[in-house]
Amino acid sequence: MTAPKASLTWWSFVDRGVEPHDLIRAAAAMGYDGIELAEEPLWPGIADAGLAIATHRGHDTLEDGLNRQENHDRIERELLANLKLAQRWRIPILICFSGNRNGTSDDAGLENTALGLSRVARAAEDAGVTLALELLNSRIDHPGYQCDRTAWGLSVIDRVASPRVKLLYDVYHMQIMEGDVIRTIETHHDAFAHYHVAGNPGRHEPDRSQELWYPAIYRAITATGFAGYIGMEYIPRHEPVASLQAALHDLRGDGVIG
Repeated sequence: MTAPKASLTWWSFVDRGVEPHDLIRAAAAMGYDGIELAEEPLWPGIADAGLAIATHRGHDTLEDGLNRQENHDRIERELLANLKLAQRWRIPILICFSGNRNGTSDDAGLENTALGLSRVARAAEDAGVTLALELLNSRIDHPGYQCDRTAWGLSVIDRVASPRVKLLYDVYHMQIMEGDVIRTIETHHDAFAHYHVAGNPGRHEPDRSQELWYPAIYRAITATGFAGYIGMEYIPRHEPVASLQAALHDLRGDGVIG
């Protein structure tokens, strides 16, 4: 069976007592496959360590995003530029954002987000790079964010109808908004290009001390045949390298991956 790969999000672990290049080397040594959302000057060091640059931000401003048509020209320019970077560095995923509601209805925001992604879908197909619209919670971490439910995100990508426009399913965020995580993965996995994980409550380690039972979630993802990245996007309570080692063990330790 095809196994997912393991990645970590840079912002979660940098500046927490480990030097950047030590963190890169440690991630490679313990068996991670990629690093996400790192600044571009770090990319050569990540590549030299044998790690993939698993994701990059597709466009600026999470809060001011695709759900407003006045942003589309700017976002198209940013996405086209980042698609070129992604081709050069073999980055498989560019992360995209709906933006906050700010008075925009769900119907209008859905239509606008689909229109904005449609403008660049062919370019993403030609580049062989996937644009992943991220699902985030609007209750705790991102008040007002519009793409805060799986059904809304699915409607967007259905309208775009491109094999290179999919969703980033964040288990932590969707547990807060709607739960029913495993059934959602089993039913809609074809729409999910990337996964992020963290514990709830608190967005800490995805271990066995919180309400999400990750061994079952990892098995559910693997059973779909998913071959992309499961990204550790959590705020460590412990020393970052030791925390990442434990998280990777939980991901792979019972034969879920590898």
